[in-house]
Amino acid sequence: MGGLGAGALPVGVSFFAGLTHVRLGLVAVYSGLALLLLAWWWYGQATRHGDDVRAHWWTAALWSAPLMLAPPVFSRDVYSYLAQGLMAGRGFDVYRQGPASLGGFIAAQVPQIWQHTPSPYGPVFLAVARAFGGEHLLGGVVAMRLVAVAGLALLAYVVPILARSTGIRPSSALWLAVLNPLVLIHFVGGAHNDALMVGLLAAGLAAAVRDRPVLGSVLVVAAALVKVPAVAGLAAVALIWAGRMGGRLRLLRAATAVTVTAAVSTAALTAVAGTGYGWLGTLDTPISPHNLSLVNVLGRATAGLLEDDGVGAAFTQNLWRWAGVLATLIVAGLVWSQIKELGVLYGLGIVLVAVVVFGPALRPWYLIWGLVPLAAAAGHRWVRRALAVACAVLALAVLPDGFAVDAEEFLLATSGALLGVSGFLLVRLAAVPARELATR
Repeated sequence: MGGLGAGALPVGVSFFAGLTHVRLGLVAVYSGLALLLLAWWWYGQATRHGDDVRAHWWTAALWSAPLMLAPPVFSRDVYSYLAQGLMAGRGFDVYRQGPASLGGFIAAQVPQIWQHTPSPYGPVFLAVARAFGGEHLLGGVVAMRLVAVAGLALLAYVVPILARSTGIRPSSALWLAVLNPLVLIHFVGGAHNDALMVGLLAAGLAAAVRDRPVLGSVLVVAAALVKVPAVAGLAAVALIWAGRMGGRLRLLRAATAVTVTAAVSTAALTAVAGTGYGWLGTLDTPISPHNLSLVNVLGRATAGLLEDDGVGAAFTQNLWRWAGVLATLIVAGLVWSQIKELGVLYGLGIVLVAVVVFGPALRPWYLIWGLVPLAAAAGHRWVRRALAVACAVLALAVLPDGFAVDAEEFLLATSGALLGVSGFLLVRLAAVPARELATR
């Protein structure tokens, strides 16, 4: 309901427009978000010793259903997906041109900063966006949300498989990786293509642990052709495959087989999509100048201290970004040195988190890349608690309209969250048996 006033609504549509509706919507959204976060925590406590996977699936469906009916919330990226899919269908080169070249009502929904930016997404996702998008804005948003929900459903199905392979309780993994409010509000509410990427990546890893490494490699390639960071999953598939081989040089043989499979799969999927290999040239797509990634913040701070000109500031930013690449490689090297103790999935999760932390772009939902393998493999309780706390904080970090927060919006959001907490406490009090309440 709050999304109707404060969500990422289309530009030029007067439905529920007005400052009053925006304020009420913001309070409602954060009230509901606080309820969802607290319900997630309560549900985790109540099912700590249970392992009914189907019950968790039903809970995920019930929590996702209201978000299915809401307008886009917490991001305007879905409008970029629709514009790029429409461009691909009309013969535009999306790896050279931005939505401004398309023009029209759908392109007008894309934020100005991305109007002239080529698509950073791979051919698999562009083929999906071209097939499920269209001229109708509402129909396109619903279609892209259904694609994201399909990715979430795939994730919910394969996470228990991954968890069983590492000795983690499937219900615990589902609670952290699927029922997580950060996952629900951005995969369902925001309709992000990360849902498809993470779902395919997890499915590829599940195929590998079930002794189907070729299928696993193909699925991971498909995930990487949605968004490139999933390519790290190929190393995990190779390690899992090598662990099931006998003889010497098994890692080399597994790595070679995965590389060949990946090359063939990439060529085949790119040919089917028909978009070419232009995505290789968009891996350095410009980052928002106000991005709050660690390397960007350090780069801006360093440039400000030096009081340098634009050229020097750009050099400083690039220097910090290369430092981020180096830090990621160092983390990957440390993981490699401890891979027997950590396990393949645990190691992959750490590397993907490092890619997010030290990468040039940071969005709250990027943490989910590493969250999924960690939820299925991390046995340390403190790691799981830290991930849960980080997800709870990041779920509150983005406004429902997808834009930056100001002082008034912060106060309204805080008021809404306090209302949600109050509502939760009333429900919790009503649900406590009288005898237990008297004891307390």
